[in-house]
Amino acid sequence: MAKTKEISRRIKSVTSTKKITKAMEVVSAAKMRKAIEAVLKTRTYANLSWETVLHLAKLEKSRSESLHPLLKPRKKIKKVAIILITSNRGMCGGYNAAVIAKAKESIVKHPIPTDFILVGRKGATVHRQNYSVAAEFVKSDILTDAREIYPIVKMVLSDYAHKKYDKILVAYTDFVNPAKQIPRVKQLIPVEIEGEEDYLGIVGQDSKVGFTKEMLSEKTKKHLSAEEYIYEYTFEPSPREVLDKMIPRLVEIQLFQAFLEANASEHSASMTAMHQATEAATDMINELTLFYNKARQAGITAEIAEISAGANALAE
Repeated sequence: MAKTKEISRRIKSVTSTKKITKAMEVVSAAKMRKAIEAVLKTRTYANLSWETVLHLAKLEKSRSESLHPLLKPRKKIKKVAIILITSNRGMCGGYNAAVIAKAKESIVKHPIPTDFILVGRKGATVHRQNYSVAAEFVKSDILTDAREIYPIVKMVLSDYAHKKYDKILVAYTDFVNPAKQIPRVKQLIPVEIEGEEDYLGIVGQDSKVGFTKEMLSEKTKKHLSAEEYIYEYTFEPSPREVLDKMIPRLVEIQLFQAFLEANASEHSASMTAMHQATEAATDMINELTLFYNKARQAGITAEIAEISAGANALAE
């Protein structure tokens, strides 16, 4: 009897846990839908703006004088900053571990003194791993306004301009679909035309964004020779004055898009994790119910056997 009571208590406990995980799954699904809608609305705009920056970076490479400091790579890289975007809470599977591991992998690959700029509470684990942390920022679960990232953009642009850092990277998670998210580390400043991955959201890139290094090279070879075809930009009032306004804004758009990608990935990972937890709780309840029925049946059988034995003894 004691055994059936214990199993019954466990069934009630797991049932309560299942209700919680199911509720969290529903909440995460609602947040995920909003985050996916936001990321898909802005992805094409962010990628087209990055195309503009890449064209300018290509022009910068072909000129003797510098158009803008944010477009010109520094010869010697003394220090790097990584903007690490994580979640504020757990319950999202391996989402945080994957993006932190990707950032650490980048540090190992390029052993240069690196500072972390943390966005999201779960990034604080790098404190315990003896990594340098330059700043920490609060992260919204649902990002709706680019003004929320202004303090981060202002800080990194200032630090780069004052040569505190020679390169600024962003570690985030690229949203593919609700079941798949890919952690990435992308160079934000200075703009680099030779980067391996040009666009944010490249894995789900909109077909309207047609600019890639390969396509540009192929078109140039096919239609025009490199000697006779050069992109020409006219800047009014002056190149420096225009780019001083334009380049920081384009960098801001890229960082904002990285936040949107990260939010969509986070809520998708959370929904998936809670769905799996709910299914695991259901399986456990079914298993415990089976054990409960077996234990109850064994108890009834034992009682019947005792009654039969007692009746036989009285009959004799």
